[in-house]
Amino acid sequence: MLTETVIACPRAEVAAYAGDPDKAPEWYVNIVSVRWRTEPPLVVGSQVDFVANFLGRALTYTYEVLEYSSDKMVMRTAQGPFPMETTYTWESVDATHTRMTLRNRGEPAGFARVAAPVMAAAMRRANTKDLARLKQLLEAGRIQAD
Repeated sequence: MLTETVIACPRAEVAAYAGDPDKAPEWYVNIVSVRWRTEPPLVVGSQVDFVANFLGRALTYTYEVLEYSSDKMVMRTAQGPFPMETTYTWESVDATHTRMTLRNRGEPAGFARVAAPVMAAAMRRANTKDLARLKQLLEAGRIQAD
């Protein structure tokens, strides 16, 4: 499942904000909190717990960073009913605009396999809202520089 948007901000700014796990609760609709299992900063091998509310259930899952650069981040979780790989890409459209894509891939197991079509539709709606919120925050300049 691939979702994308163009954000009126330079690529470095979008990547720094969207690639910071601590910022996830600000722009992800379903993410409630984040806890680092490894010490920051984010590098390949970092592990981060995310607590989310999804389809009326509280879920905690651990992502491990597989790839991280100024134009791409890949994270994967293996546990839970819906193991997932999430990829962010950031591409400069011009000096002041960035195309961000959010791609989720996963293979549901057990009962989740039966519910996969409902879960996929809910994820698509959530991803669309997430990128819209990210775009709104970045373009409005309401992010806090660290």
